[in-house]
Amino acid sequence: MRGKLARLVPPRPVPPSPAAPGDVLAEADGLRVRLGGRPVLDGVGVTARAGEVLALVGPNGAGKSTLLGVLAADVPATEGAVRVHGRPVAEWSAPELALRRSVLPQSASLSFPFPVEEVVRMGRAPWAGTGLEDEDDAAVAEAMARTEVAGFAGRPFSALSGSERARVALARVLAQRTPLLLLDEPTAALDLRHQELVLRLCRERARAGDAVVVVLHDLSLAAAYADRVAILRAGRVAADGPPAEVLSEGLLSEVYDQSVEVLPHPRTGAVLVVPHRAP
Repeated sequence: MRGKLARLVPPRPVPPSPAAPGDVLAEADGLRVRLGGRPVLDGVGVTARAGEVLALVGPNGAGKSTLLGVLAADVPATEGAVRVHGRPVAEWSAPELALRRSVLPQSASLSFPFPVEEVVRMGRAPWAGTGLEDEDDAAVAEAMARTEVAGFAGRPFSALSGSERARVALARVLAQRTPLLLLDEPTAALDLRHQELVLRLCRERARAGDAVVVVLHDLSLAAAYADRVAILRAGRVAADGPPAEVLSEGLLSEVYDQSVEVLPHPRTGAVLVVPHRAP
């Protein structure tokens, strides 16, 4: 009987080994996706490496969120290869993936009025039964402090503003402590100060050795904080490289169908992208 029970209980997932700088933690090659019979991604290839922030930018409908969903194994690919930590995503179980990548969707909603701290603690669920389970309290406290939500830890998530919910959702992702972070428009609901806070956290995670893939609409934020920028247009990658190389006036004006100016920051020299406006 004991042997039969042992066969019924799935083995506990093994946490990933530490990644070396430059290791490929997620990649898509020749990716094609059709949703509702409509092509959304067409021959896309991207790579997320340990120690880097990769920003996905492009106009609405370009396929940014779909690409992020495919890398997270939440959206199935119609064609092409998708690998996480060197293995096809289909070869990972859900518990194994949850130890390797964490996902921040565009919007966060809960059916029950869980307190903020409990929502953040949900990020620790994949570590239950592993040797790192005893880090739960420290991971939750650190994530809440870094995202500045500790001050309302006891409030119900449903009573929070949009900005507060966004930061609590990010805290959950940080508490999960995976080497690959996939963030879909994490700054959309935030004011200027908290936009900078979130992107600083992305840079900190990359410096600590994680791979961060983040969907952004603010091109100047992408230029300031990303190591690489992939520009999507109509389901294809129009350019992929360092911000200073790919964020050009000609390409951006064409991709966004809006004339822009690309200027150096007067102090740092970083790229600034602004719409061209008549005097």
